[in-house]
Amino acid sequence: MARPTTKKDLLEAANINFEKLWQAIDSLPEKGLSLEFDFSGDTKRKEAHWKRDKNLRDVLIHLYEWHQLLLNWVESNRKGNKANFLPEPYNWKTYGEMNVRLWEKHQGTQPGDAKEMLQKSHASVLEMIELFSDDELFCKKVFDWTGTTTLGSYCVSATSSHYDWAIKKLKAHVNKTSKP
Repeated sequence: MARPTTKKDLLEAANINFEKLWQAIDSLPEKGLSLEFDFSGDTKRKEAHWKRDKNLRDVLIHLYEWHQLLLNWVESNRKGNKANFLPEPYNWKTYGEMNVRLWEKHQGTQPGDAKEMLQKSHASVLEMIELFSDDELFCKKVFDWTGTTTLGSYCVSATSSHYDWAIKKLKAHVNKTSKP
C-alpha cells in the first residue's frame, strides 16, 4: 500500500494495518504468546527495539505510548500551547532513551490491559484525524507547529507505519519460536 496522501487513505491504511496487527496477534501460537522475545543471536537485527521489547505487551505499549505522544502534541498545539512532538528533554537524536523510559513505565502493565489501552488509543487517534481536512493533514506549513513535515505524516508514522513495524516484529518472533 502506498503511503497515504489523503485523509481517506490515512484512515483506511490505519484501519487495515491495525486489523492486520490483530490478525498477527490472534495467529500467535499459545506458546508464542507467553515466550519472551529473544533476537540476541540474530546479527541482522541491530536496532535498539530488538533488545528492548521482550514480549507482546512491550510492543503493544510502545504503539500505545506513541499514540499518546501524537494525541497530546496535537491537543496542546490546537489549544495554543506550543509543544514539540517529543517531550522534553528528548529530541530526534535521543528518542531511543525516551522509548526505554516508556518501556520501563509499563513493566507492571498486564498484557490484557495493554491490548485494551491500544484499542482505545487507536480509536482516539482516528477520531482526532477526523477533525482535520485533507489540506490540514497533507499540505506543508498549514500549522507552524508541524515544522516542515505535514500533520498527516506524523499520523501515518504513529498508525499504519508503526503497526507495520509491530507486525514484522511479531512475525519475526513467530518464525524464531517455530524453529526447532
